[in-house]
Amino acid sequence: MTLFAQFTGYADPSLHAHGLYIGGQWQPGGGIPVIDPSSGATLAEVADASVQDAMRAVDAAEAAAAGWRQTPPRQRSEILRRWFTLMSEHAEDLARLISLENGKALSDARGEVAYAAEFFRWYAEEAVRIPGEFRRTPSGAHNILVDHEPIGIALLITPWNFPAAMATRKIGPALAAGCTVILKPASETPLTAYAMARLGEQAGVPPGVVNVLTTTNPGPLTNAMLADPRVRKLSFTGSTGVGRSLLAEAAKSVVSCSMELGGNAPFVVFDDADLDAAIEGAMVAKMRNAGEACTAANRFYVQSGIHDAFVSALTARMSALKVGAGYDPDTQVGPMITTRAVEKIDRLVTEAKARGARATTGGATIAGSGFYYPPTVLENVPVDAALAHEEIFGPVAPIYRFETEDEAIRLANNTEYGLAAYVYSGDMKRAMRVGRGIETGMVGINRGLMSDPAAPFGGVKQSGLGREGGVTGILEFMEAKYFAAEF
Repeated sequence: MTLFAQFTGYADPSLHAHGLYIGGQWQPGGGIPVIDPSSGATLAEVADASVQDAMRAVDAAEAAAAGWRQTPPRQRSEILRRWFTLMSEHAEDLARLISLENGKALSDARGEVAYAAEFFRWYAEEAVRIPGEFRRTPSGAHNILVDHEPIGIALLITPWNFPAAMATRKIGPALAAGCTVILKPASETPLTAYAMARLGEQAGVPPGVVNVLTTTNPGPLTNAMLADPRVRKLSFTGSTGVGRSLLAEAAKSVVSCSMELGGNAPFVVFDDADLDAAIEGAMVAKMRNAGEACTAANRFYVQSGIHDAFVSALTARMSALKVGAGYDPDTQVGPMITTRAVEKIDRLVTEAKARGARATTGGATIAGSGFYYPPTVLENVPVDAALAHEEIFGPVAPIYRFETEDEAIRLANNTEYGLAAYVYSGDMKRAMRVGRGIETGMVGINRGLMSDPAAPFGGVKQSGLGREGGVTGILEFMEAKYFAAEF
């Protein structure tokens, strides 16, 4: 028995390595090895798309566009609902597949699958509730009718850290709106995307409505698709640097863009906070997906009166976590995605320690196979250390001391990013006041998890444009059309 022979059904990597998915057909090919971060072993190979393949995907999306646009909303809704049901039925296998190619702990992978499936259920419901408007002009001269129409072919680019959820968060509203899509997942975690395509086919998604491309050379492919006048939407989740480049490319053809970019979330704890609740929230906000999340708490600002107790309690919880292979049921912290990710985390921690920070647990790389970094707590961290300004994307909690409310807000806003923030206080008025003062698109008040398919997800400043999820998410894939009607 090989190392991965135990993984059957949708958890079997070989099931999802049959080539590109274009126009409802699997196009044979290989060339991209998919690596298990827990061991460094190769799981499978997937196809490496060319620019010609990308244009065939646009052709397929165009061929399906008129039919899907004209499909009644109820029918689109029922297809998305069946897709949700299929994901739920195969949830355990999908979680194991995610753990294999992404490395995340199986418990986190199960949570991701449940969260990802909910986007199909939510947008199955929103597909039949697309808003419109009717009113009389102030002059009384005519009527104003506003309809919302599908924007057109959408290019969806997703990252490796949530390979199921980032795909469904885009596919769900796009299909509900009546758009056809081309999904380009990260080459580190393509198997989950192909599994989603297979399930969509079973759910009744017509050929060409969803197409999936994997590539090791995304620049030329995305540029070619964005230059094609048939592609009218780009929805991207990833780093701010890549997002800036894509925005510049999309501007050449005036393509509508939704961008969910980097984060540098502050986690602010006031003296009057419930310490136990703050620690529980910190563990969720920091350690979900081992810190490899754009909403992860990146900077812990703790008021002086509770600082020492918070450091002690967080150190105890972090040091007790079990590190291991993601698909081991006992694992609480899996590996990082690549060796480069480990090297970046180690660079940030080493620089902070050289400037006076002290590791109360962890703080050094783990020898052996796999791409591991231990849960780490740092205290006495300088506020101008590199890890205070770069997205750590790992299981490292740097803690900074503050004295006043104004200081906490100033420190929290000392970043180019503005995605998420967390505030813990026993005084709800203060928590809300501080939350309003922090420049982010989302704020968790006395809770460490804020993501919800029913809520608008997105940031301000360099953290992005637009919102995903909630009642507004479907409008990102639609255009308002105004009729001046005389009747």
